Amino acid sequence: MWTRLKNVLANQTVMLRLGITLLLILVYRIASFIPIPLFNVKLFQSQSQWGEGFLGILNSYTGQALARFSILSLGISPYITASIAVQILQMIIPQMKEWNEEGEAGKLKVNRLTKYFALVLGLAQALLLILGTGVRGSQVQVGVDDSFFTYLYMALAVTAGTALTIWLADMITAKGIGNGSSILIGVGVLTSIPIMIATLNDKYLGTGNGLDIATYVFILFLYVLILLGVVYMNIAKRKIPISYSNRQGSMGRSDSNIPLKINSAGVLPVIFASTLLSIPLTIVGFLEGSVDSNTQSWISSIFSYNQPVGFILYIILIVIFSFFYTFMMTNPHQMAENLSKSNAYIPGVRPGEDTKNYIARILFKVTVIGTIYLVVLAALPIVTAAIFGFTGQEAANITLGGTGLLIVVGVASDTTQQMEAMANQETYQGLF
Repeated sequence: MWTRLKNVLANQTVMLRLGITLLLILVYRIASFIPIPLFNVKLFQSQSQWGEGFLGILNSYTGQALARFSILSLGISPYITASIAVQILQMIIPQMKEWNEEGEAGKLKVNRLTKYFALVLGLAQALLLILGTGVRGSQVQVGVDDSFFTYLYMALAVTAGTALTIWLADMITAKGIGNGSSILIGVGVLTSIPIMIATLNDKYLGTGNGLDIATYVFILFLYVLILLGVVYMNIAKRKIPISYSNRQGSMGRSDSNIPLKINSAGVLPVIFASTLLSIPLTIVGFLEGSVDSNTQSWISSIFSYNQPVGFILYIILIVIFSFFYTFMMTNPHQMAENLSKSNAYIPGVRPGEDTKNYIARILFKVTVIGTIYLVVLAALPIVTAAIFGFTGQEAANITLGGTGLLIVVGVASDTTQQMEAMANQETYQGLF
């Protein structure tokens, strides 16, 4: 381990890329404190809803920028949504399918379409965000003309913030250590950890009670234990052995394997499930005072995952999205065809249809384990909040498990591997 770390730290190119990445992250964090121009920020910063539901997730991913009503309130989320939409469209529209076969030129077309779609989506989301706050008071500062063009101007400022975030992510990918979008999301999530520690300190260390101190230590120990579990599951793989038939000019057979990650879908199923459940709650929250209490209570009981019915619906959506996204990204039929084209086969399995069915069965079993893991991880913040008695803002700040931890571990793992690969590449190039 120390040798690998020394190899990375001694590489000047990797260190330069790391420095550029840290500089771009600093720019991102500074920009997240720039408020939306003309917006009445003081009226809305005290609202607790920015720590709950989908808005709470978005606020966490943007590093609390949404709660500050910064120009980066949407962060990189429109680009992520646009990327997923474009991936689905590539499976449906024949012309977009052809882009996958055009190599680098096709990737550029997909990337350009994704960015344009992200900006359009960002403008729509910015307008909904700004106009949706209108029921709580005037959105504009005192003395500013309260007109549609004022709201459009504020929405364009937020859209420009999204464009800046996309550019910073591209720069980190091209000039930095890679995975720009993931790194910016990970940085945003990391900002919630000091808030969690501060909330725990206020709750348990200020009382002088020995039981509270023991609970504080146990919660930190539990957090570390969950972190280790997430790290293990992040690197866990099911390897399908494959062999290559004898080729002309080669001796014997070359053996390899197909690694299938236990959690191939990543954090996306949890994000999708949270988003769908939170849309009705968000609309009701914005329309507070316009909706009667019975309707609010009914919607909350169905769509809030803190309620029994909402929790069951939350779990069902995670399971559905986990299987859907895994089989969308890992196509057994395409994998079987690629093996056949490479003159490779799975030992004991006939090429063609049998190989496809075998891979599909293994993928299904792996996805069952990964889905159970996702369900447990997503349910942990809800269960632990009930056990330890976290309520309101405490439950929003203290999250044991959840999507944020999964994102941070995934980003840290991918970034470390990428930096090590860069260092090894430079070392090999310098041999001759």
